Amino acid sequence: MREKNRPLILGVGGTLRNQSTGQKALHHVLARAEERGARTKLISGQALNLPLYSPESAERSAAAQEMIALMRECDGLVLCSPAYHGSVSGLVKNALDYTEDMNRDARVYFDGLPVGSIACGAGWQAAGQTLSALRAIVHALRGWPTPMGGMINSTQKVFDDAGVCVDAAVRFQLDTIADQVTEFAIRKS
Repeated sequence: MREKNRPLILGVGGTLRNQSTGQKALHHVLARAEERGARTKLISGQALNLPLYSPESAERSAAAQEMIALMRECDGLVLCSPAYHGSVSGLVKNALDYTEDMNRDARVYFDGLPVGSIACGAGWQAAGQTLSALRAIVHALRGWPTPMGGMINSTQKVFDDAGVCVDAAVRFQLDTIADQVTEFAIRKS
């Protein structure tokens, strides 16, 4: 398959902490998407440490410009947020606020893009609320949430020290999200 014909799946999220549960989940999903024929790119960890989005200013950091360019280019997206006080983290929300720069593009925001959502929380209630918030944001940005969403209870052992998913139920969710985003992106192109 030629590089140009391979869809680009972008993963965005996690925390500033390297090897967070969310970052491991995104690595898993993107690896699976690559197995299915996609190209992938991850924006996580310190790459999410962006200046607060300001609609009044056209000035963007190099990292923000790269993220926006990748969001414009991608054929599918996977979002992952830790559950902070019942919702999406400020870090992930700030990254998503930058999509406002795409409001006059030919493809406005995530219009028509398959978008997988994963929430990580220190309990099921927190993860459930955060997953609902992510899916609502995807709808507001005109994306197509995948039928499967992922919830990870980070108080349980989900990944081993090498970052391999050792929980069968979580692995099923992550694999299904990867498969759905990739399949929808391939069909659309």
